[in-house]
Amino acid sequence: MPWPSDLEPDDAVFDLIDREVQRQSTGLQLIASENFTSPAVMRATGSVLTNKYSEGYPGKRYYGGNAIVDDIEAIAISRAKELFGAEHANVQPHSGASANMAVYLGLLDKGDTIMGLSLDHGGHLTHGSPVNASGIFYNFVSYKVDPSDERIDYEAMRELALEHKPKMIVAGTTSYPRRLDPEVFKKVADEVGAMLMFDMAHLAGLVAGGAHPNPVPLADVVTFTTHKTLRGPRGGCILSKAAHAAKIDKAVFPGSQGGPLEHVIAGKAVAFREAMHPSFTVYAHQITANASALAEALAHQGFRLVSGGTDNHLMVVDLTPFDAELTGKEAQSVLDVAGITLNKNTIPNDPRSPFVTSGVRIGTPSVTTQGMREPEMNEIAALIAEALRGRADDAKLGDVKARVGALCARFPVYS
Repeated sequence: MPWPSDLEPDDAVFDLIDREVQRQSTGLQLIASENFTSPAVMRATGSVLTNKYSEGYPGKRYYGGNAIVDDIEAIAISRAKELFGAEHANVQPHSGASANMAVYLGLLDKGDTIMGLSLDHGGHLTHGSPVNASGIFYNFVSYKVDPSDERIDYEAMRELALEHKPKMIVAGTTSYPRRLDPEVFKKVADEVGAMLMFDMAHLAGLVAGGAHPNPVPLADVVTFTTHKTLRGPRGGCILSKAAHAAKIDKAVFPGSQGGPLEHVIAGKAVAFREAMHPSFTVYAHQITANASALAEALAHQGFRLVSGGTDNHLMVVDLTPFDAELTGKEAQSVLDVAGITLNKNTIPNDPRSPFVTSGVRIGTPSVTTQGMREPEMNEIAALIAEALRGRADDAKLGDVKARVGALCARFPVYS
C-alpha cells in the first residue's frame, strides 16, 4: 500500500523546521563546528538514496540493486583522495567520532597506549576522555598546553611519548585556536615507533583551501568531518596510507557500522567537488582572516583570548577579565536571547566545571559563508560585548537582537 493519503500535513514537524530556518537566517551562527551547507549538498542528502540499503563497499555489496550507488560512492572516494592527496579513502563513517573509533578498532588492540590532547586543554572526547569509549577501551596518556602561553607543549609531548611508548599518537583538537604542526607530530611518532593519526575534523576545510598545512602526506591515517569548515553534510571520513586500507575498511564495516548512509555520501561527493573550486581557497583564507579580526576586536572589548589569539577558524574566549562573575553557561544563554549562537567552553585549567565553564568558543565558518568580512567582525564583537554587559536588561537584549537581525539581513544565507 502507498503512503497514507488522508493525513493532514505534519505541521508539528514542518512548522518547527520553518522556525529553524528563521533562526539560522536571522541570527549569528558562531559555533565553530557548524556551517551553512550548499543547496546542492542538501539536494543530494535529501534524495531517494535514503531508500537504499548498501552494506559493504562498491562492487562488494550484500544487497542487490547497488550499481548506481556503487558509482556514487566511487565518485566520493575518488574526490576525497584527489582533494587531500590520499592513497585511500573510506567515506562511510557516520560522524567524526565513529571514524576515530574505527581507526582504533582497526589498527590497535584493546588496552593499547595512545596519546591525545587532554579534553580540557582543547582535545576531543574521542581522544581519550574517560567517559568515552576511547578512554574506556584504550590506555590514553594526555598531553597538554603549556600554562605560560596556552599552546601545545611539543617538548613535553615528546617526553611523554618517550616515557610511555604509545602505539599511536593522535594530533587533533576541538577547541584549540592555534595551528597544528604535522611535521612535529610525525617526528615524535617516528622517534618512538608510533603510528600517527591526525584528526582534522575542524581543519578539513582549511586544509582543502590551503589555509592550514595538509597532514595527509605525513600521517598514517587522517580522520575528519565533512561538515564544519568543509561545508558539506554531517558525516565523517577516513584517509589512510594504502597499507592500512583493508584494516580500516573492515573496522568501519562490519566492525563498527552497518549500512552506509548513501544519501549523505552523495552529499559528501558534492561537497568535495565544491571544495576543489578556486573560490573555496578564497573562502578558507577568509575564514582565518575573519577569525583573527574577530579575536582582535573582542580583545578591544575587554575579553581575554586563550593563547592570545587564533591561527585558524576559532577562538576560545576567557570571560573572567571582562566580568569575573560571568560564566560560559550564562553567556551562552544570554547571547541566545540576543540572536547570537555560540557555545560555552572550558579554558585551560578552568576552575569551573565543564557544565558551567569560564569561557566560550567562537568560530567564523558560518558568517564567512554568508559573505561577512573583517568590518562585520568588529560589529559582531561589539554586539557580543553589549549583550553581555546589558544581560540583565531585556530592552537592551532586544535592541541587540534587532541589530543582529539587520546585520544578517544584509548577508542572507538562502534566498
